[in-house]
Amino acid sequence: MADGFDRLISGVERLVVWLAGAGAVIVLVQMLWISYGVFVRYGLGKPDRMVTEATALLLFPVAFTGLAFAMREDAFPKVTMLTDRLRPGLRRFLDIVNHILMLGVGSFFAYAGVSATIRAFNSGVASEILHWPRYWFWAPGAFSLVVFSIYVALRLIRLLRRPIPTGEL
Repeated sequence: MADGFDRLISGVERLVVWLAGAGAVIVLVQMLWISYGVFVRYGLGKPDRMVTEATALLLFPVAFTGLAFAMREDAFPKVTMLTDRLRPGLRRFLDIVNHILMLGVGSFFAYAGVSATIRAFNSGVASEILHWPRYWFWAPGAFSLVVFSIYVALRLIRLLRRPIPTGEL
């Protein structure tokens, strides 16, 4: 039976899947909006100024909504030619170092994203053409980065809780 920690990780993993789904929806919106923009520009000869700004603003959230899902699926690019030849204990040590680095970088970007969201909210700044509040575009990416950092921390704790392979270090 799973303990509370495993249930916590599985709960965060469910959130990770939903975030990846939200990212997929954002990509579909971008695809449809860009297709509309191309049709209007070249088919009707009347370019829509909103298309460029909207798709640019949607790049930040879409860039980070799938980050934790990629970690869940072990889909980050890796060069394993060397690590596959290492003993399990040393491979585990490198996994721990890798998780610590991901936690540091993810936490830094999460802090920057949350800070930008708060500053955009407090200033009330809106996009130049769409006139939508900028924090609408910062918030999903910042939330995704916070979830990624929490997920990396939980995976790191799980990795540290796993026993060291005996006689392999």
